[in-house]
Amino acid sequence: MKTRTTRSLLAAAALAAALTACHSAAPREAAAHKQAAHDSEPASATRDTFTAHRTAIIPRPLKTQAQRGQFEFDANTPLQVHVGQAGERRVADYFAAKVRALRGFAPVVSETQTASTNARDAIALSIEPELAIGDEAYVLDIQSDGVRIRARTEAGLFYGAVSLWQLLTADGGQGAIRIAAQRIEDAPAYPWRGVMLDVARHFRSVDEVKSVIDQMALHKLNTFHWHLTDDQGWRIEIKQYPRLTQVGGCRILAGANGRDAQGKPRPYCGHYTQEQIRDVVAYAAARHITVVPEIEMPGHAQAAIASYPNLGVTDVVRKAPRVSPDWGVHTYLFGVDDSTFTFLENVLDEVAGLFPSKYIHIGGDEAAKDQWIASKKVQARIKSLGLKDEMALQSWFVGRIGQHLQTHDRILLGWDEILEGGRLPANATVMSWRGTAGAVEAAREGHDVIVAPDRQLYLDYVQSDRDDETPGRFPASTLRNFYDFSIVPAELTAQQSKHVIGAQANLWSEHRRGFDRVQTTLYPRLDALAEVVWSPTANRDWNDFQQRLAPQLARYRAQDVLVSDVAYAVSFKLIDGADGQPQLTLSNQAGFGEIRYRTDGGDPDPTSPRYRQPLPATLPLDLVATTFFDGRPVAAPRRFSARDLAGLSRRTSAGLRPCREGYNLRLEDDAARDGGRDGERAALTVNLIDPCWIYPAAALDGIGAIEVQVGQLPYNFQLWHDTDKIVTRKAVQGGALEVRLDDCKSAPIARLPLAAAKRSDGITTLRAKLPARDGRHDLCFVFASGTHDPLWALDAVTLHPAE
Repeated sequence: MKTRTTRSLLAAAALAAALTACHSAAPREAAAHKQAAHDSEPASATRDTFTAHRTAIIPRPLKTQAQRGQFEFDANTPLQVHVGQAGERRVADYFAAKVRALRGFAPVVSETQTASTNARDAIALSIEPELAIGDEAYVLDIQSDGVRIRARTEAGLFYGAVSLWQLLTADGGQGAIRIAAQRIEDAPAYPWRGVMLDVARHFRSVDEVKSVIDQMALHKLNTFHWHLTDDQGWRIEIKQYPRLTQVGGCRILAGANGRDAQGKPRPYCGHYTQEQIRDVVAYAAARHITVVPEIEMPGHAQAAIASYPNLGVTDVVRKAPRVSPDWGVHTYLFGVDDSTFTFLENVLDEVAGLFPSKYIHIGGDEAAKDQWIASKKVQARIKSLGLKDEMALQSWFVGRIGQHLQTHDRILLGWDEILEGGRLPANATVMSWRGTAGAVEAAREGHDVIVAPDRQLYLDYVQSDRDDETPGRFPASTLRNFYDFSIVPAELTAQQSKHVIGAQANLWSEHRRGFDRVQTTLYPRLDALAEVVWSPTANRDWNDFQQRLAPQLARYRAQDVLVSDVAYAVSFKLIDGADGQPQLTLSNQAGFGEIRYRTDGGDPDPTSPRYRQPLPATLPLDLVATTFFDGRPVAAPRRFSARDLAGLSRRTSAGLRPCREGYNLRLEDDAARDGGRDGERAALTVNLIDPCWIYPAAALDGIGAIEVQVGQLPYNFQLWHDTDKIVTRKAVQGGALEVRLDDCKSAPIARLPLAAAKRSDGITTLRAKLPARDGRHDLCFVFASGTHDPLWALDAVTLHPAE
C-alpha cells in the first residue's frame, strides 16, 4: 500500500550529506550497529547505572506530584491484591513477570481482604469501579512506606502497573532499587492509540507479532491494526476458500531473492491458521490491545484474484495473474458481480468470527480504476445502478460492504479514499493517510476519524540520511518529527475535533525482509508515538522526553529488542579550516548528550575526550565517537577512517545527491555484496524515475582516476500513471556509467562499461581515468543502459590521484 520502503542498521562509518562522506577502512559488524553497546556486560546491581529520572515513564503522565522520601523495592516486597479479584490478579502476575525479566526477581503475589488500604512496605493493586476517573485512567501513589495503584477497570490498573514497572527499571540494574516518592494521576488523551503492521508484503511469525504487541502494551498503545491481505500475499486462512492461502499465500520474489542456489524459482510463503489468529487476538486482549483486521477491497486484490480468477474483472482479465512480486499501485480490482460480493461477505463472516473488534478495516485505498473503465460488464453495472462513474461505483461498493458488516454489529473502517464518490455509511470511520484532508472532510461530515498521515506517521520513511540507515523512503522522518506531530487538524472546530478519536503509525514492510528491520523501524519512534497519542500536547517536552528515553533504550536491550540509535549516532562532516586544511565536525541528529571520541581506533568511554570544536583531519585518520548521556552510551560507536586523500574523497550512496526529487528510496540489494545469497547486503540510494546522482563540489586538483562501486536491483515497482515519466538513456558500449562535469547534460568526461556489473547480482567495482581538472566541480553520474530494468545504483565513489 502506498509505495513504501526500508533496512536494518548496517556496520559502516557514518556521515552527513553534501560534503559529508563515509570513510571506513574496516567496517564494523552489523550487529554492533543494530544495538548500542549490545556486547557490554548484562545489567547488574554492581555495574554503573543510570541516575533515574524522577518520573522515567513513557508516555509522560498527565499529572505528577513529588513527595518526600523514597520507596525501597526488593525481593521481599509483597504484591497485594484482593481475594477473588481476577482482574487484579492478572495484572499482578503480569507485573511480577516483567519485574523478574529485568530486575532478576519477582515479587510474591498475595491475596488479602484489604489490599487497597493495607499497603505498608507493599505494592497494593486495587480495581475500584466507583472511582471518578476514566476507564483507562489510574492513580499511582508512591510513598516511602508503600505503593498503591488504583483504577476503575483492569485496563487502567494494567497501565498503572506498567508505569510502576518503568520506574522500577529506569536505572538499568538488577536487584533492589529505591524510587522517588510521588503521586501520579494519569489518563490517555485519545481512545485510539494504534500501530499497523503489514504482514502481506513480508510475513511475520506469530512470535514476532506477539513481540510487537508486547512493546505496544508497555507503551500503553491499545490498537493493533493487522494488514493481512494485499497484492503480494493473502495471510489469513479462510476455510471456505482454501486457495486464498494455498495460492495467494505464496509468491516468487523479484531478482536474486527469488532464486535458490541452483537458480530455480524459490517460493516465498506464509499465512496464519485460524487457530493462530485466535491465539494472537487472545494474547493481545490479555494486554488490553484490540486487534483490528484489514481485508483489502476493491483494490490491492491481486493475490485474491490469483487464487480465484473469477473474482476479478473477467471480461478484461482473461487469465489468472500471479501473486505480485512488485511494489506500488496495481490495477487488479475485484469485480462487482453478485458472486464476488458473496465471496467477500463469506470472507468477512469468517473474519468477524475471529476478531471481536467492533471495527473491521476494508482498505479502500489506491483502487486504480483502469480495469473497471475498460470493462463492458462493469460499465453496464454502473448504468443499471444509476451511478455517475467509477468513483461512485466504489462508493456503492463500500456501502454494500458496510451494510453487511452491520449485520455483525461491526463498524466499517477504511482509508480516506472511501470518502470519494458518494455518501459513506453513517457509522463508518475514516483513517486519513493522504495528509489530514480526509480527516477534516470526514469529521465535518460527522464521521469518526483516525489520523495516520503518511509523511508524519508512516514508519517506512528513513529515520536519517546516514549511510548506515535502514532502507526506506525519503525524506527522513526523524524521531523528533514523530514527537512533534499534532493529532487534531487546525481546520476543525472544537465540536468537529471530537470526532478525532486518535492516531496510529503504519509500518509497511516491502523492504523489511527480517524482523530485525521491523524492530529498528519501530523503535524508538514508537516511544514518540506513544507520547503523542497518550499525553496532552501541553505536557510534551522534547528534552524531557529524551532524558526519559535514555533508560528506555537500555530497557529495549535488556529485553533483547533491537532499536535504532540513529537519532544519537555520531555523524561526521568534513569542512575546510581557516588555514585551508580539512577539519572534521561531529554531531548527532537529536543534539542530545555528550559526544566523546578517540583517535586511536578504540571505542570511547565516559572518560574519553569530549567533542567541543572541529578536529584536524590529519592523515592517516581513525576516529571513533559515541554519544553519552548520564555516563552511558546511547548509541553504538561510529568510525571515520581514511588512510590517504583518496579515502577522504570517498562518497557512499547516502552521501551523493539525487538529480531530482520524488521517488527517492533507499533499498537493500537483492544479493550479498559478493553476489551470493548469504552475507552483508549493500543499502543503495536509488531513484525510480531517473538513475542520476551528483557528487557535489568534488576536489579535482591532482585527480587522475575514478573508482565506482555499482549495483543492480530488480525494477519491481508499478508506478501506474507515472510509468511514462521513467527516464532511460541510449546504451553506449553495451551500457555504461557516464561521468559528466558540472552539468548532467554535458558531454561525458569518462565512461565506465557495465558489462562486468551485468554479470553479477552483487556489487561491482568499475575504474576509469579522468582528464585533468582544477578546483572543485560537481560530478554527475548517469546510467546509459538503454532500459530501466535492472535499476542501477551507486554504492560508493572514490577519486584517485594521477599516477
